Amino acid sequence: MVSSTTDATAAIAVNRFGLGKRASETLPSDPRNWLLEQIGQYNPQSPAFTSLQSTRDIASSYAADREKLQAVDGDEKIALRKELNKAARLLYRSEIEARGLTALQTPTPFAEALVHFWSNHFAVSADNPAMLSLAGVFEREAIRPHIMGRFTDLLFAVEQHPAMLIYLDQVRSAGPDSPLATRAQRRNAGKLPGINENLAREIMELHTVGVGSGYSQKDVTEFAYALTGWSAGRMGGKADASQAGVFQYRPGLHQPGDRLIRHRVYGATGEDQAGAVLKDLASDPATARHIATKLCRHFMADVPPQAAVKRVAKAFLVSGGDLPAVYKALVQSPEAWSAEPAKMKTPWEWLTSAMRGLDYQDLGKANFSNLLNQLGQPVWLPRSPAGYDDITASWLAPDALVRRVEVAQRLAARSDRSLKPGELASNLLSGSLTGTTAMEISRAETAQTGIALLLVSPDFQRR
Repeated sequence: MVSSTTDATAAIAVNRFGLGKRASETLPSDPRNWLLEQIGQYNPQSPAFTSLQSTRDIASSYAADREKLQAVDGDEKIALRKELNKAARLLYRSEIEARGLTALQTPTPFAEALVHFWSNHFAVSADNPAMLSLAGVFEREAIRPHIMGRFTDLLFAVEQHPAMLIYLDQVRSAGPDSPLATRAQRRNAGKLPGINENLAREIMELHTVGVGSGYSQKDVTEFAYALTGWSAGRMGGKADASQAGVFQYRPGLHQPGDRLIRHRVYGATGEDQAGAVLKDLASDPATARHIATKLCRHFMADVPPQAAVKRVAKAFLVSGGDLPAVYKALVQSPEAWSAEPAKMKTPWEWLTSAMRGLDYQDLGKANFSNLLNQLGQPVWLPRSPAGYDDITASWLAPDALVRRVEVAQRLAARSDRSLKPGELASNLLSGSLTGTTAMEISRAETAQTGIALLLVSPDFQRR
């Protein structure tokens, strides 16, 4: 029989770093090693993804459908567009259901939590038919395979994926002195192509060095020039469907010349010019601090302990951005094991942990997409490249808590009738169940009401 202290530490591992304890699972006897072992055990290919399409297949189908759309007019066009938009929504929902099923069934919940962290760090938003089609496969193919590798590889996979290039309008970016612009000027075109700075700005501000790291607006513009030519096979119009969804470098869009970015000169090497900038950003000390801060904020506290941030940032730099080394420093930080649960679960974290706590083996009649919409955190729809907020205050609005109560009642109503609320609370919240919560649950008139009270208790909603 393990001690209560060990139980409490194990509960932190399962609930703070993982996705929440299952009622049928035993707590790990060696919590830290249980987390670290998942780094080697992680499999990016979940069984839930078997029937899902690749980026290229999705993009090719989308391109072919758009070509059909251009070939018709009037009511036929309206009907076909409606049909295609419906198909995109169905694809989006199928990706969400696969993600939810993976979260319920994964043998490596800490690794899965890291997938969710990186997906929010490199956020895209499924706010149009193209992004509805690509948001899920972006996470599956650009993020999942790289979270246990080097940050540089993860960064390149993300920035060169069609979802990111389309979301941030990089495919529309062309240098003012590029061959394309020169031809347009000769034709006296009314509208000349120009650069789009979105990707350059978000890479620097959100994905790597972060705000306050010393870069200027001129650096953003110069980086945007370097990125011109980075594009993807077109997904609309009379596109070559076989090239849709493939990263492409288009020399005709590239702004010629050297670039001066953050006091460093990058030669005119075409496609590799932006790649050289990206590599330097990936290994910059400011990036190490930015990533370390976000990881510690996510797994420790809204105001991350600076000693832990420094420790994780050092691991990032010393290892050359080796992410398993970064995770090891995170897990081994004493500050991560504070008994006080400082983080409020986001709707995704709360719903996942609730269903795991009730021992859902599959989604059953639950619909992850609809439930997350109701809870206020639609999957892959943050409406901003910054992703969803990772601070408690953003999820404490009274109406948000009311929605959790409603969902908790629905989940409890469908739960196993053999579950006893008091025993379940002690099981799921070992070492952190307060007397107040235990008393409220014991006074519930029915088992289902007791389970619902457990799921919306402060004890359960924090990690």
